[in-house]
Amino acid sequence: MTNSRLESIEDFAASVAEAVGATSHSSDLGTVKVKVERERWVEAVTAARDIALLPLFSWLSAVDWTNDVAVGDPPAEEVEERYEVMCAVSNVTDGQIVVLSTDLPKDDASIDSVVGVYPGANWHEREAAEMFEIDFIGHPNLIKLYLTSDFVGHPLKKSYALISREVKPWPGTVDVEDMPESASSDAPSFENPDA
Repeated sequence: MTNSRLESIEDFAASVAEAVGATSHSSDLGTVKVKVERERWVEAVTAARDIALLPLFSWLSAVDWTNDVAVGDPPAEEVEERYEVMCAVSNVTDGQIVVLSTDLPKDDASIDSVVGVYPGANWHEREAAEMFEIDFIGHPNLIKLYLTSDFVGHPLKKSYALISREVKPWPGTVDVEDMPESASSDAPSFENPDA
């Protein structure tokens, strides 16, 4: 990437940040990320669509930032415990993607729904609600997508203990058997007979 391209991305990040009323922004590694206050989430997402001209919704998800995990090693460094909700939107001319981000306190994991701004967020908010226990206020149909109605827990929360991680802690080692020294004469040949 040339310096002029990096400068243009930084300028683009600053202009989007201004348009959505961001508290901070970055353009590290060519990825534009703008952070907004939770109370301004819908307003910021609407401004991204209408003022920053980013009409294409790509995805919405969350990250559970925590210091305590149910199984495995804790993070190397202390983190500010919270949920981070992120939404990726882009323009349709050059495909420049912007990730809008906001933080939710662990004890109040709720945020206004952006389905009225980007209808495509419907499925993504349902998934985040089911997997992280985040309440998207005003969502038209916040029902489960994957898990049965009697399933207990939220599998993407770091406090949720996965049985497979108890058997073999994540990331675990990969069990790979060595290849045999020579192929058996009984083994089928995969060579091209016409070659």
